[in-house]
Amino acid sequence: MKALVAVKRVVDFNVKVRVKADGSNVDTDNVKMSMNPFDEIAVEEAVRLKEAGKLSEVIVLSIGVKKCEEILRIGLAMGADRAIHVETDKEIETLAVAKIIQKIVEKENPDLIFLGKQAIDNEANQVGQMLAALINAPQGTFVSKIELSGGEVEITREIDGGLEMLVLKLPAVITTDLRLNEPRYIKLPNIMQAKKKSLDKVCLEELGVDIEPRIEILAYIEPKPRTGGVKVQSVQELVDKLKNEAKVI
Repeated sequence: MKALVAVKRVVDFNVKVRVKADGSNVDTDNVKMSMNPFDEIAVEEAVRLKEAGKLSEVIVLSIGVKKCEEILRIGLAMGADRAIHVETDKEIETLAVAKIIQKIVEKENPDLIFLGKQAIDNEANQVGQMLAALINAPQGTFVSKIELSGGEVEITREIDGGLEMLVLKLPAVITTDLRLNEPRYIKLPNIMQAKKKSLDKVCLEELGVDIEPRIEILAYIEPKPRTGGVKVQSVQELVDKLKNEAKVI
C-alpha cells in the first residue's frame, strides 16, 4: 500500500512576513523558508503508518522552484522512501496545483494522498478538496486521528460541533490538522541517508496542465496594527464603552 504526500515550501512560521514597498508581493528575499507545518504533520503520519506496517512506500511530492528540493530532502530524512519534484519558477494557483497532483496520482496510483489542511502562506485550504473532486475520491479534511485497515481508513475530523468519525474507502484524500501528531526531530544520520534516496524530476510541460492564472491580485496590503485591549470592572462599564466609545450598540 502506497502513500503520496504533497508538501509546500513556505516562509518559516517564525518569520514576520512583510509586504514589498510597491505592494506587488510579499518580501521573501533572504527569508528563511521551511516545509509548511501542516504538510510536515502529513509526512509524519504517513511515515508512522509505514513504520507500523500499514504502508509499504511513502512518496513526497513538491511543486515549485529548485529550492523545493530542500524540503523534499527533509521529508526523506523523516522517513519517506523517495521524492518527486515538479520544478517551475512560475506562480501556481491552487486549482492548477490540484491538477498537477492529479497527474502524479494517475501515474503513481497511491492508496492514500496526504496534504496539510492548508498552507500558512495563502491560507487557502482548497487543494485537498479540489484534488478529491478531480480524482473522484472520498476525502477527510481537518483530520486529527487515522486508523488504516484493509481497504478502508477510519478518520476523526474536527467540525464546528466537536468531532466527526468517518470511514472512507481507499484511495482517499486526507488533509491533516495540528492535533494529528507531533513531527519527529530529524537526526544527522537520517539527513545523510536522505541524500542517497531517489529524487525524481518531472517536467511541468510534460504533464499537460493549464497553469494560466485566473486570479488577478491588485495589491498586497499589511493589516493595520492592533490596539491594546482594556479590562472592565462591570457589565455596565462594558455596555457603556460599547455604546459611547466603540459605538457598536
